[in-house]
Amino acid sequence: MTTRRQVLKLAAFAASNAALLGAVRAEGGVVGPVAAPLPFAQQTPMRVGAAALRVRDLAAMRRFYTDLLKLTTISESASEVVLGVDGVALLHLIHRPTAPLAGPSGAGLYHTAFLMPSRADFARWLVHAALMRVPFTGFADHHVSEASYLDDPEGNGIEVYSDRPTSAWLWVGDSVSMGSDQLDIDDIVKLTDTTRDQYDVAPKALRIGHMHLRVGDVARARAFYEGIIGMERTRERAGAAFLSSGRYHHHLGINVWQSQGAHTRNVAETGLAWFSLAVADDTLLADCKQRLTKAGMTSEAISAGFAVADPWGTQVRLLKA
Repeated sequence: MTTRRQVLKLAAFAASNAALLGAVRAEGGVVGPVAAPLPFAQQTPMRVGAAALRVRDLAAMRRFYTDLLKLTTISESASEVVLGVDGVALLHLIHRPTAPLAGPSGAGLYHTAFLMPSRADFARWLVHAALMRVPFTGFADHHVSEASYLDDPEGNGIEVYSDRPTSAWLWVGDSVSMGSDQLDIDDIVKLTDTTRDQYDVAPKALRIGHMHLRVGDVARARAFYEGIIGMERTRERAGAAFLSSGRYHHHLGINVWQSQGAHTRNVAETGLAWFSLAVADDTLLADCKQRLTKAGMTSEAISAGFAVADPWGTQVRLLKA
């Protein structure tokens, strides 16, 4: 039997100063008890839908995400596995066995952030991950959210978090307060039984709450994701900016902490192939398409929407929700 003290000990290193510094490679989050069918992050005019990773070892990566988050298989082929929750696709794993591994200093994925519907769900997941002996890279209290950080077997960053209630977020005009304080793991896991693993199935409302990208230049990234895609800045700090739709704390983080001056990505490498934004309104989609045309950028028609590459070659798919 694993005691609560033992569970906390497994994760304690990430609450140390070194792990807290690791968590400062992070951002923010939001909610608490979920009264609505989906968290607030998924009720805004534009929100994150799914992400796709190019992977070398499809079986190992599939097993990792299935074990870690309890994602289930939506569809599969020899070249791609789609994982999700309750029939909703969240993660596409595209098999590229000979792909070179992406380095940490290029543009691309910083982390994919999986949003637990409630703090209690996050507590159950933390115990599950600790009992799996998952090596965390950090934990942080972002004021708007409580978050944990880790990497998958091929080095792709992952955040698993829960939001605080929106009433607890502090806004000053159009800027929301977010920090990177030490996470009170003890207080969170009080919400669950730490003697056993109760995270045997993913919550039905588990979704990707936000994406965080490495870019070569913050101003240029803002010009694309704000000026063309149509998101709004919610916070800016040294070397990073956070953007959202509908006053979520952020659906997108962008930073140059490791990637200042990065060039166009090598699309043969492992890592993020694309991510999608679900758009609730046809007018929003049409407006974005018009801005793309005006900027002289090309897009590709896909089912239910279109795809466009950001300045570093990361594909964004805008789809009618």
